[in-house]
Amino acid sequence: MISPPQWVPITLSASAFQVLRTAMQAKLNDRLTPVGAGFVRYLYALPVDGLLLAIALLIGGARFPRLSWHFILLCMIAGLTQILGTVLLITAFRLRNFVVGTAYAKTEAAQLVVISIVVLGIQLPAMAVVGICLAAAGVLVLSFSGRRLHIRELIRASMQPAALCGLTAGLVFAITALVVRSASLQLNPSTVFFVKATLVLLVMNLLQTFMQGIYMVFMRSEELKTCLALWRRVFPIGALSALGSACWFTGFCLTHVALVRGVGQVEVLFGLGVGHFYLREKVRRSEFIGVVMVIAGVVGIVFSDFDWYRAV
Repeated sequence: MISPPQWVPITLSASAFQVLRTAMQAKLNDRLTPVGAGFVRYLYALPVDGLLLAIALLIGGARFPRLSWHFILLCMIAGLTQILGTVLLITAFRLRNFVVGTAYAKTEAAQLVVISIVVLGIQLPAMAVVGICLAAAGVLVLSFSGRRLHIRELIRASMQPAALCGLTAGLVFAITALVVRSASLQLNPSTVFFVKATLVLLVMNLLQTFMQGIYMVFMRSEELKTCLALWRRVFPIGALSALGSACWFTGFCLTHVALVRGVGQVEVLFGLGVGHFYLREKVRRSEFIGVVMVIAGVVGIVFSDFDWYRAV
């Protein structure tokens, strides 16, 4: 029996955790600003990060890896770019034509293909490139579904600040993923991949909590008190964030970042499934077309990483 590459179920788990976290975080919109909501993700993820690393070390029978300043610097850069990408995405939400902006933010996987091939010179399977672009196009179809945007309006909206913020957010998130993989490569090659992933996650979250915590202390002290007072409600969000990120980072340690993010686009299908089966929302014809495109693209990405395909 042919089984999928190891990173595929891990990536699907990451997407599922992310959908759950986003749904829970949406319930805090009336209590926390986007900055505060982002801060609790890092703060309350730390205990779970530490637990996951301890489990990885115990199961893998490995020693705690030696950390270099280069590794710590890369984790800091990844933390900063993730915070920046989140701010850009939130900005796109608040501007006019936010639908276009948030849709363009989902082009991260396609931008990763361009960066990987053109800038980094990484050779990706042709089927994977086609699959990533097809899935990204499907995500855009789903994002614009039900929106009465004519071609001229779409072109005009694409030149507005919301679209530029969305595209930049996608680019920054793509860079974050690449830096995370680079950080994992700084560790000893013999280190177990799950140890690498959870160690990068813990160090990155520690730095993010420290950097954003300083900002909260001096600029948003009242909201910081709210973040601490709501710990019972926000701890599950931090836990889901840790579990999702651990899966994403593990995928990055196992294969090309572009492939992981390409398959990760099924996140939009999970969200659509929740709306259809749980909220009883009807699926439009345009949404069905987008779903088919995403599924076909993801299947192409997965098959491109099978040994028998690469041997052809």
